Parts: sequence; structure tokens; C-alpha cells
Amino acid sequence: MNKRTLEENIFKILMMISISLVVGSLIIIVALVIINGAPALSLDLLTQTSSGEFYLGAGGGGILNAIVGSLLLALPATGLACLIGIAIALYLQKDFIHSWLAGFIRFSLDILWGIPSIIYGVFCFLIMIYLGMSASVMFGIIALTLLEIPIITRYMDESIKLVPIGLKEGAYSLGSTKFETAVKVVPRQALPGILAGILLGLGRGIGDAASILFTAGFTNRIPSSIYDSTAALPTMIFQLSTSSLPVVRQKASATALVLLIIVFTISILSRTLSKRYMKHVIK
Repeated sequence: MNKRTLEENIFKILMMISISLVVGSLIIIVALVIINGAPALSLDLLTQTSSGEFYLGAGGGGILNAIVGSLLLALPATGLACLIGIAIALYLQKDFIHSWLAGFIRFSLDILWGIPSIIYGVFCFLIMIYLGMSASVMFGIIALTLLEIPIITRYMDESIKLVPIGLKEGAYSLGSTKFETAVKVVPRQALPGILAGILLGLGRGIGDAASILFTAGFTNRIPSSIYDSTAALPTMIFQLSTSSLPVVRQKASATALVLLIIVFTISILSRTLSKRYMKHVIK
């Protein structure tokens, strides 16, 4: 066996080990959540709000307030991050900005992407304290928006950079301005990547606990306005998992299972939509 063949075999083994670790970890996590959470999963758990007895394992109740709270936080935050992200991603193209400035902005977004989510929560918490306000849906949305902006923007940016230059030149030759091309032509071509980025940001936002731990608060009620506190699935898992009662910790696993199903659904939807709109992409 020569040196090249030996190196190739070594890297194949390393790749197989890496794949096995990733897939194996995923299977173990999913299996543990299903095994521990499925017995506690019921219709009442999904359709009722929680109460004091719910955390003591003595009464009924459910996690409806956390499910609604997660949607009230993640959906508006993703919408805001999408609007801001698409504007930044379109502006970063070389038709509107110098390459050195675009590189600096992309570098800044990469840094923001890597910042722990709790930093965003603490930042919004300090603003909340400065304004003399309490934890609410509004500040939870702001924290998640800041968390999702770099994720969605960078995903959109990379997708837009893949748009063929010939498509833009064709639009220019037909009389379109740079702004018209950027708004009407480029997004349609980069739509699969843009949708994937939006859904990726939504999945990150709906599953994050650290950024909303101090900003959204916690309550057993469904909020009636953006100034009310709200529970969310991640914070509900945190509250239930700290209990010393096995039956309550089992409810935490059931809540984690619900969150896992939501995130998996978002991931599947992302891939499905990307494949569907990829048919209309000019290569």
C-alpha cells in the first residue's frame, strides 16, 4: 500500500467516525427525549395552560401557554429579522457598496452570529431596566430579533451572491435600474436560499432559552398584549427540569419532545420549500 492510498484510507476512516458521532448523538438525543417524554404526552398537556399544581405533579394543566408564547415570540422576531436581513443582504452586493466595507459588515455579522445568545438577553435586560419596564413579550421579541438577524442575513447574503451575473446584466440591458434588479429579480432567483435562511432563523429563535430568560419572563397565562410576560417552550423546560419530582421532570421531557417536533417540522419544511423553488432557479 503506497502513501497516497494510506492517506486516503485514514481520511475515510476519520470521516466515517465523524459521521457516526454526529448521527449517533442525534439518534441518542432523540431516543432519550422520546422514551422519557412520550408517556407524559397527552391531549391535556397540549390544550391546557399550566397552574401551580402542574409544577408539583399533583394536578392537571398543560403547556399551551408555553406553545402560544413561543409562537408569539419567534414569529414576529423572525419577520422583523427577515425584513432587516433582506435589506442588508441586498445592500452588501457589489452594485451598492465597496468590497472592503461589505467585507467588514460580513465579518461583523459573523461575530454577532457567534455571540452566545444570553448576551443578547442581558443586553435587552439592561435596556429594560434603564427604561424602568418589566419583562414582556416585546422585549423577548427584540432579543430574538437581534439573535436572528446575523443568521438570516448571512444565509441570504450567501444565497444572493450565487445569483448569476448574467441575469443581472440581462435585467440592466432591458432597462432595469440597480434598485429594481435588486428588489424584483435577485430575490426571486435566490428564493430557495432566502427561505432556508428564514426558517433556520425561526428554528433557532423558537428553540432558544437564554435570550428570553430575562426578557420575556414567565407566566401561567396566555399573554393578552405585548407588554405582558409570557412563558415559552424552552423556559418551560427549564422550569420543569429543575424539579426534584420524577413526574415533573417527565413533563419536561414531554415539553422537550414537543419542541423537538416543531424544530424538526421547520427543518423538513425548509428542505421541502428549497427543493420546490430550486426548479425555477436559472443555473
